[in-house]
Amino acid sequence: MPIPVRRMRFTTWRSLATAAVAALMAAFLAPTAAHGAARESTPVYSYENAIRESVWVDTGLDGDSDGRPDRVAVDIVRPREPARQGRKVPVIMDASPYYSCCGRGNESQVKTYDANGHVVRMPLFYDNYFVPRGYAFVGVDLAGTNRSDGCVDVGGRSDVRSAKAVVDWLNGRARGYTTRTGAVTAKAGWTDGSTGMIGKSWDGTIANGVAATGVKGLKTIVPISAISSWYDYYFAQGAPLYDSGPDWLSGYVDSPDARAKCAAVQQKLVDGAPRTGDWTPLWTERDYVKDASKVRASVFLVHGMQDLNVRTKNVGQWWDALARHGVERKIWLSQTGHVDPFDFRRAAFVDTLHRWFDHELLGYDNGIDDEPMADIERHPDQWTTSTLWPPRTTAATTLRPGTGTQAGVGTLALRRGSGTETFTDDPALSETDWAAHIDRPTPEKAGFTTGPLTRDLRLSGSSRVTVTATPTTSTAHLSAVLVDLGPDTVRDYAGPGEGITTLTGRTCWGASTAGDSACYLGTEAATADVDFTVLSRGWADLGHRASGHGVPLTPGKAYTTTLDLAATDHVVPKGHRLALIVAGTDKDLIDPPSSTPTLTLDLTRTSAHVPLVGGAAAFARATAGSAPAPAASVLAGVRDPGAALRIPGERR
Repeated sequence: MPIPVRRMRFTTWRSLATAAVAALMAAFLAPTAAHGAARESTPVYSYENAIRESVWVDTGLDGDSDGRPDRVAVDIVRPREPARQGRKVPVIMDASPYYSCCGRGNESQVKTYDANGHVVRMPLFYDNYFVPRGYAFVGVDLAGTNRSDGCVDVGGRSDVRSAKAVVDWLNGRARGYTTRTGAVTAKAGWTDGSTGMIGKSWDGTIANGVAATGVKGLKTIVPISAISSWYDYYFAQGAPLYDSGPDWLSGYVDSPDARAKCAAVQQKLVDGAPRTGDWTPLWTERDYVKDASKVRASVFLVHGMQDLNVRTKNVGQWWDALARHGVERKIWLSQTGHVDPFDFRRAAFVDTLHRWFDHELLGYDNGIDDEPMADIERHPDQWTTSTLWPPRTTAATTLRPGTGTQAGVGTLALRRGSGTETFTDDPALSETDWAAHIDRPTPEKAGFTTGPLTRDLRLSGSSRVTVTATPTTSTAHLSAVLVDLGPDTVRDYAGPGEGITTLTGRTCWGASTAGDSACYLGTEAATADVDFTVLSRGWADLGHRASGHGVPLTPGKAYTTTLDLAATDHVVPKGHRLALIVAGTDKDLIDPPSSTPTLTLDLTRTSAHVPLVGGAAAFARATAGSAPAPAASVLAGVRDPGAALRIPGERR
């Protein structure tokens, strides 16, 4: 459930002494010509003449079992002038498995190198923009990828250690070398050790994992569309989200050298991640949420509320865990799918990221810590802010489904319902099919709606749906979705761009060289006119209801389970209706069970716990005097989202 926590100024959780030192250093070393306290880094250094070098950092592991400690490749771009003057600079770091195999960003950029093996093009705009402003940019090849030793273990010890070792090296605690196999050491005397990690999807996931180690020197992370628990990337409470496991993903990004050496690691991924959906020690190792208490870094989260690749349970549970431990944090929630903010809100993101890093890494008092905690996209390119997220008045409100005048077309209210509803799993149908026929009896779902609201109603945070169901077979999967029933124009998250269209013109963000342009294809919102919007989803295997291990069901016996729904922030407008749908397999978003069950819901023991701003009183006001539901018709939504990607990276 949502945990609104008092927002703290940065100086309340960092020592005042540290803040004072940072301010003093900023005044002397800041790359700005302004007098007085520095508030913004400016592009006073040459990008073309920047130092480009490569270092291999010892991780202390031997994942590929070749008898040598693994070294990970670290490509560095840093301004030359501070080094000449003896000034030290902070680091922005992106640790990724994608620098050679798959590419980064909307244009799938890969690293390129000169004849000496030094990086020429670093993907994305971070180096182009921030190096002239007095930052070093570091691109780390995760173990087993590109020019690094070791094996990819998909979010496990090797992945996280790959990046953590680099943070340690930047702070003088690990050993680096000038070559992959040589003995000449390299030191990072040019940096002050202050590091910020950034990245989308797998890259952002590694930022989460490194922060969860509590490593010193990591001051902030900016995880974009990132995973917080790898189990929740592959399963939803026992229900499989993909038809493959982490072994497939490891093979997808492995370097040729790793493929030749890492068969044993691959087999451990197979053995440790059974397709049963059972929780195993492999998943415990890859659960960063449990270690949120160790996080020292501030966190700026960005996620698409319609992300069906890294689904938003990952951002909701991470946010709540960070809140419980008082971590300074900020969040952006868009209407997109798995899309980088550089491609859905470019100018605002670059400006915000600039000020965020200036504050966190250079110590500038630029006021970003006094700004609202959350930015939320209400309509395409229309954003609102929230001082706290979720708002302080948010309360989990229990809504009850009840029977209506037709089978499977029920009510949703505060009072406890009665009776039963029955549906039969149909793996050929999805949430869009269910919502389109919400006002009609159909055999594959049970739907429950309010009447048209008389006031706006805002949901903010994560919901839960508790279901008591009796199956006719020994296996059963459940889906629960919350739907806003009413006309709207939304980002077309189910389209090929997941809410954006890529244009032909380019915009430039930073300095360029002949080998590394700072100019990127522009984008605009791809929209769809709809009659309904699915705003939150959750899935579960009924056999996993009591523990992390599934058991066969007894046909004819009632079982109770609670489905965790994805975090969201959505306003159901006046005149629209709020709906809860309970069904079986959500086509292409979870895999079907081995049987085709019919399930009977006990409505007296079924409920939705929804985070409403204003709580139950707000729901009562919004549904008071509600008019009857409109006549049954087929409603239009976005197209069927289709098969979810099994690659936590760029769109394909």
